Amino acid sequence: MQLQCISIDYEDEQHAKDLVNLLDDYAKDPMGGGQALAQDVKSKLPHALANRGNAISVIAYADGHPAGLANCFEEFSTFQCKPIMNIHDLVVSVDYRGKGIAKKLLQKVEQIASNRGCCKLTLEVLDGNLVAKNAYFSFGFEGYQLDPQFGHAIFLEKPLN
Repeated sequence: MQLQCISIDYEDEQHAKDLVNLLDDYAKDPMGGGQALAQDVKSKLPHALANRGNAISVIAYADGHPAGLANCFEEFSTFQCKPIMNIHDLVVSVDYRGKGIAKKLLQKVEQIASNRGCCKLTLEVLDGNLVAKNAYFSFGFEGYQLDPQFGHAIFLEKPLN
């Protein structure tokens, strides 16, 4: 299998189509919420990402077929006064799981983040997604804590209307 990981050009019609299809497949998966993306989201997403100066997406093509995706956003660490790269979505198509594609995507994201002067990579993962957690741990991710006495950070959200 020939694997190529490249930065997405949001204005490229094929890249945009592949991004939306991969993300939609992930959204339909139980680990992605189990529901397809809304049609409105599908039609607007590539353009919306293109208009965000902090968005970076990487797509993996296996033998020319879209196989994986990482959508990332550059944020900022006030404690280190340097950028952070947050991996917001990491997707590997069902047909390509177990072939090292997540690792290749993570390597490409790490290279981009390093080139941008980022001090760390961050991501979130569902507690029950053991396959993904193991992949992230093997890549060097670990739970975030400042002082072991206070435990690990947890991810919280509050939806806004």
